[in-house]
Amino acid sequence: MTQNSFLAEVKDAVTPRATLLVLGVVALQLLFIASYVGALHNPKPKDVPFGVVAPRVAAEQAVARLEKLPGSPLDPRVVADEATARKQIMNRDIDGALVVDVTGTRDTLLVASGGGTVLATTLEKYLTALEAAQKRTVRTVDVAPASATDFDGLSAFYLVVGWCVGGYLCASILAISHGSRPATTRRGVIRLAVMALVGIVGGLGGAVIVGPILNALPGSVAALWGLGALVIFSVGALTLALEAVFGVVGIGVAILIVVIAGNPSAGGAFPLPMLPPFWRAIGPALPPGAGTWVARSIAYFKGNDTTAALLVLSAWAAAGIVVTLLMAGLRGKNESEPVPAQVP
Repeated sequence: MTQNSFLAEVKDAVTPRATLLVLGVVALQLLFIASYVGALHNPKPKDVPFGVVAPRVAAEQAVARLEKLPGSPLDPRVVADEATARKQIMNRDIDGALVVDVTGTRDTLLVASGGGTVLATTLEKYLTALEAAQKRTVRTVDVAPASATDFDGLSAFYLVVGWCVGGYLCASILAISHGSRPATTRRGVIRLAVMALVGIVGGLGGAVIVGPILNALPGSVAALWGLGALVIFSVGALTLALEAVFGVVGIGVAILIVVIAGNPSAGGAFPLPMLPPFWRAIGPALPPGAGTWVARSIAYFKGNDTTAALLVLSAWAAAGIVVTLLMAGLRGKNESEPVPAQVP
């Protein structure tokens, strides 16, 4: 009798819906571990875009040597001159370049620690070893150096992660406070408008904190503000859309996309060329990766090469708006339809 009452109490306390939600949380937990450890446990450079500056024959020989490095860490190509190499680095077309001095034995390695300190130091390690094997030395010149107060170039990544967290948490609060699915199109518009306001405020706050207050990132505060507003709104709109489709489970799906898949693939702790193929492929298409790329471009690369990443963020925002309003409109229409009279 006691056992039966205990089982009944367990069934009453842990409903089938709660059981499914708990199982979903466990699945997210395991995916979190698999994604972060899988992406970050063994970083290795792979096909890093890399330039070689030298007279034609010497350049082709250097490219051939770099192509034969074990594991294919570099994707070398001949560049016309040092000025062109510097321009390509600033345009984010290549991540480094070797300028060969044919009159001496000391070459110059151009890097950009603003794009990721770990990648810059890795390039220096590889080229130093390669040059030593040729009885040559190399000096390193940082074309786009990370700020002295931006340890390992991580501030842009943490800034974008903070904006993403604000986006999905605010959208989740809106869902929890009054139903995960907006009852009418008007309510959907209101929720999206709230997310836009949160984006404006949160974007400005983040830009001011990392800029004038902490001096962690150089670059235009206005540009970072605009980026922050877009990141927050795109993640918030995405979360609202997922909630409109899946209900409260949509919050978990948003966490799966933004946190579990997006953060380790964003190129924050390790730049994209150092990530395994799967994470390297998905990173630029997800909000954290696109946001981190733009933030670093604003801070260290004069705002170059941001169009594709901004289009990614805009696409997530647009998709979130469309799905949220579409689902809200369908729900409002269904609820407004009269219930057919029962035939006796």
